[in-house]
Amino acid sequence: MTPRPDAATAHAWSALGGAGTLLERVSFHGPGGLLPARLPVRELARATVAACSLAAAELGAARSGGPVPAVRVDEGAVATAFVSERHLRIDGRAPVSFASLSGFWQTRDGWVRTHANYPHHRARLLAALGLPDDGRDDEAAVRRLARTLREHPAEWVQETAYAAGALAVAVRAPERETRPLVEAERVGDAPARALPPAGLPCAGVRVLDLTRVIAGPVATRTLALLGADVLRIDAPRLPESEDAHADTGFGKRSTRLDLAAPADRAAFEDLLAGADVVVTGYRPGALDRLGLGPDALLERCPGLVVAELSAWGRTGPWAGRRGFDSLVQARCGIARTEAAADGHPGVLPAQALDHGTGYLLAAAALRALTDRRATGGGRRLRLSLAGTASWLMYGIEPGPGPGPGTGAQGEAGSGAGGGPYDPARWLAETDSPLGRLRYALPPVAYEGGPADWRRPPGRWGTDRAAWL
Repeated sequence: MTPRPDAATAHAWSALGGAGTLLERVSFHGPGGLLPARLPVRELARATVAACSLAAAELGAARSGGPVPAVRVDEGAVATAFVSERHLRIDGRAPVSFASLSGFWQTRDGWVRTHANYPHHRARLLAALGLPDDGRDDEAAVRRLARTLREHPAEWVQETAYAAGALAVAVRAPERETRPLVEAERVGDAPARALPPAGLPCAGVRVLDLTRVIAGPVATRTLALLGADVLRIDAPRLPESEDAHADTGFGKRSTRLDLAAPADRAAFEDLLAGADVVVTGYRPGALDRLGLGPDALLERCPGLVVAELSAWGRTGPWAGRRGFDSLVQARCGIARTEAAADGHPGVLPAQALDHGTGYLLAAAALRALTDRRATGGGRRLRLSLAGTASWLMYGIEPGPGPGPGTGAQGEAGSGAGGGPYDPARWLAETDSPLGRLRYALPPVAYEGGPADWRRPPGRWGTDRAAWL
């Protein structure tokens, strides 16, 4: 067991505005050598979970009036949760993580990474490249796409796709771009909001979840674990992957509202009036046209905590672009750093930017609730996948591990006293409206904290648009 947190955990906790004296409450145990890569993925993973666990313990102690309980992070639980989508089984079926038209492709002068998991992104990519769309991702479609991409430069593919609303990013060499890990700003002078003593840190806290895919839903899934009433809201015209929802929908409810329709907008405003936290996962400025930008939300609801998640951050030429973990890895140089010996771009052993940013986002919301309870005011929080990538590449010192050359294909090891890593220890099963689910247990842990979610995911978008 590690008696005190490492530098990565201390950095994450400092970025969240936490008191350094609380770090002595954190320790690690369990198997080591997990999530092997050239970059310090293990250190990032356990640091983000430790910071989130400590933020939960701090808020719970503030509500109860007692001391902050000890935080003991199990590295096996962390490694399992960081690939939760791979461990998921729905009635024994393993979901498909990436569609066949998503991945690395050779171009005339290099490589691009595409993302075509969603049908509308797939259709836009094929249309941008002048390829037929017969609705099938079969071998013929893969061959056509590969042949076409080899005819063009990577940057041309990237910009042509962007212009069409599709997703393709040129694989680049690492180029240092220092970005903030967490940005937190107090807004206004709303009075402090008392949170009475409760068994869970977020009991009675209402969270509107306007996020999709992995990072944002991981954050709100964590807040639900800690007792929050989390209601996810999606637009009816943007269907979500049922498999993704099965992984990240634990503890939450889900509804659909068309915010351009008067009746649905009125329902949303009623929900907003009762919310403590709003978490958004759209490009900066994308919600402004609906009057749902952070400034507008905080003006209508003083004292609200608004947590914004984006792919590329709020500044720079890429701020307005869509993005996913895999695309950020390609552009920021991670794919080159983790490349195979033959030069084929590589990937991290987990979608670590998504999962790590998700736990940091939850931690930022927890710390904002703690601070707001004492000092009042609203809070505006900003995190990005690119910010987490910058921290991974340039802000974390690697610990003892597999070393250079292991890459994403390295074997998980075992730590002193931790024994060999078997993910089955951190998996559970439950019945749900979606079928029998096998899923990864939550890694966020502190003395006296919850060990599992109170409810499995329901069917996406079928809950009532109302607080419990």
